Amino acid sequence: MGGGRKRGRTQRRHFKQGRENVWKHNPQRPPAGEAGEGREGNPSWQPFATENPAFEEYYKEQQIIPEEEWDDFISMLRKPLPATFRINASCQFFQDICSQLENDFRKSLETEVSDEHGEDAIRPLPWYPGNLAWHLNFSRMQLRRNQALESFHEFLKRENEVGNITRQEAVSMVPPLFLNVQPDHHILDMCAAPGSKTFQLLEMIHQSTKPGLLPNALVVANDVDVQRCNLLIHQTKRMCTANLIVTNHEAQNFPGCNLAKFCSETCMDEAKLQRLEFDRVLCDVPCSGDGTVRKAPDMWRKWNAGMGNGLHRLQVEIAMRGMGLLKVGGRMVYSTCSMNPVENEAVVAEILRRCGDSVELLDVSSELPELARRPGLSTWKVRDRGSWFGVHEDVPRYRKSVISPSMFPSGKGSKDIEVNTDVLDADMKDSTDMGEEGEQERNTAIDDSNNGDSAKTEEKTEVDCESGEAPTRYKKLNSTSTRTEHSDYPLHRCMRIVPHDQNSGAFFIAVLHKHSPLNENQVVDWVKSEQSIPEDKTGKLEKDLGSDKVSSEENIVPQQVVDNTNVVDGEQNGDMDSKSSKDKSSEDAKVIVDEAEKGQAGTRDRRRQQNQGRWRGVDPVIFFKDEVTIKSIVSFYGIKDSFPLEGHLVTRNPDTSHVKRIYYVSKSVQDVLELNIKVGERLKITSLGLKIFERQSSKDGSPCTFRLSSEGLPLLLPYITKQILYASAIDFQHLLQYRTIKFPDFVDAKFGEEASALLPGCCVVVLREGHQDIGSIATDPSAIAIVCWKGKTNLCVMLSPLDGKELLERISLRFGLKIPKLDKEKPNQEVTGSGEQPDCANEADDQPESKASDMEIPDAEAE
Repeated sequence: MGGGRKRGRTQRRHFKQGRENVWKHNPQRPPAGEAGEGREGNPSWQPFATENPAFEEYYKEQQIIPEEEWDDFISMLRKPLPATFRINASCQFFQDICSQLENDFRKSLETEVSDEHGEDAIRPLPWYPGNLAWHLNFSRMQLRRNQALESFHEFLKRENEVGNITRQEAVSMVPPLFLNVQPDHHILDMCAAPGSKTFQLLEMIHQSTKPGLLPNALVVANDVDVQRCNLLIHQTKRMCTANLIVTNHEAQNFPGCNLAKFCSETCMDEAKLQRLEFDRVLCDVPCSGDGTVRKAPDMWRKWNAGMGNGLHRLQVEIAMRGMGLLKVGGRMVYSTCSMNPVENEAVVAEILRRCGDSVELLDVSSELPELARRPGLSTWKVRDRGSWFGVHEDVPRYRKSVISPSMFPSGKGSKDIEVNTDVLDADMKDSTDMGEEGEQERNTAIDDSNNGDSAKTEEKTEVDCESGEAPTRYKKLNSTSTRTEHSDYPLHRCMRIVPHDQNSGAFFIAVLHKHSPLNENQVVDWVKSEQSIPEDKTGKLEKDLGSDKVSSEENIVPQQVVDNTNVVDGEQNGDMDSKSSKDKSSEDAKVIVDEAEKGQAGTRDRRRQQNQGRWRGVDPVIFFKDEVTIKSIVSFYGIKDSFPLEGHLVTRNPDTSHVKRIYYVSKSVQDVLELNIKVGERLKITSLGLKIFERQSSKDGSPCTFRLSSEGLPLLLPYITKQILYASAIDFQHLLQYRTIKFPDFVDAKFGEEASALLPGCCVVVLREGHQDIGSIATDPSAIAIVCWKGKTNLCVMLSPLDGKELLERISLRFGLKIPKLDKEKPNQEVTGSGEQPDCANEADDQPESKASDMEIPDAEAE
């Protein structure tokens, strides 16, 4: 099997070890919403135990907070986490939502809730810019159970579903704020799922532009797991953006798209300018997640010190890959929801040590001054098998391949990682000489070198941590180190957010700035370090470790330091086609070599790949160039020439005659797609673009076979000159409420006549407020409009019921209109019961894909 699959298994094992404890409930008992809260009707249910002696011992020893604050710290950890949410400032009803929170809910909650939560029941987070983030003095479970909070809870659920707000833990909102995102930035979110931070980044780039215009910025959201990518897509679809690309790669092997390696020498200078680099990188890595213990109380039971140790190397690799993809002058934020210094300060120190003067750890203490944070640690210890170690030298030989020098403050010895190979070999030899007991030690050392104290050994490690002793067979080799080290790097510039400072979860953030290309000599050192392992020794290791554990090189040899500016991609690149990367299949490597050698023939190969698609199970991204269809759409809707279509329309179906959906992409996404095609589709794209047109069958024979998409309407609305109507507030309300209305039944008879005069097929209905001039409404990008279908006798709304309900309530609040309950006398009941419903042209086709569908075939052609 290829190295990529083995490394993928390793990362998924690490990922599950670090995150399953956060998301999964205890299988031994029904899930609880909050710590300490019982479940009615189930007397056998027991609340989660909110204590773990090993956890308390570990963090007391690490001194992450002063001793006198320990009781406050641990007491806060045992309390349920307050609910928080963030308003999407780029949404159409941003001002209405702010007003509703401030003037309605804030006052009503303070009067209705009479217990200790009444005062400041809801308030803005003081450190979040623009009062966009809000804090509740209620947990999620309390929101669901308190009758006085029922209407507010329904408001939160509805607004979150349509994308006007995002329910997110407060400390999780912090890392994107320190990226200092600008309107023209290319941003990479390396480990993006489930997508709250990605959504936050999209809010930032869209908020910085005028309504109706696309920003020049781009967000690439990546995740290693396909199912989590689907969750990410479902989350970000609420934003309706054309500036997002979702990819599915291992973060530490995110591909570098550099055109230079595919071009001849004659075009090399021009090709060097075409590479995929990022102005900002968010590196929120997989971690043990013990900072989320307040919302995931099962963490108390599952936590052990080995979880952080096992993820350290992966975190370093991901962070270094992010630094290699970062432009000179760019900023990267490294963050975790863990309190463990092995996952936090140790990783940052290793980044600084590898990158030298090329990277600086920024002091951002003056940014977000109202955010309470603690400085990073300069000294810490490593706990392994029940023992504490302050320096790597004191780690037993058989554990040196697992407990790496980079976990310690000084990082001494990490340049000579190849020595660990000799140590492991020597340990194996010594263990062999020790008989049966030695064989057990050898097997355990090998297993740990692959799994990094993985989930397989979690139970055993947990027992060791609780007892404070090493397993019996290790006692004669293990000892506790009394020596300690201090880091020479300015790690006090890192940020630790602890729960009892502002009644939140825990988080760690470090902000890094790339001053110059990574030191070339250092890159060469790391390449030599990797290549210094003789083939015979590598073969011996693979033989010793077994055919299913060949991924040991991930733990023995560090990922090389990479910077595309200084190192030729084809020779020494940490991406998917480099010598150090083991996740390339021989077939993919052959494609790259062939393209480099064949020149123009490679271009033809790339065109062929575009039609067939390189990635199994993922539909290719095809630029839609069917001029007949495009002209038909432009003519039917009267789309102005000022709206750019050429090069901006894409689809996921190679057969353009059967395309069902057409997506619109921004200029920044278009550039990345063109580059990706030129380099052989190295990006595995699972979703991108904004759905703007969708094929619609009609028995009435509409002149245009594609209707407008509700998601893309706000972008296209200012440029539509045909098939457009302007409705009064009352008729607009009736359309939303009854969904299908016959032309004579509109309150404004003239509006009904204008509707009946339209060509059959899709149309747009715009809300006309008062006596607004139609000309000004048509060019107003903030105008409220909906997609409808004009049939023979009626007008039918093509909007999902949820979006329709949300819009109906917004319109009613804005104009002071009442929403009467439906009854048999209302027009929609008559229409629905008649034979005219097919005029709606399969209204169900416009309903959003179900969550199950989104999870299975996101943005793919489901023909």
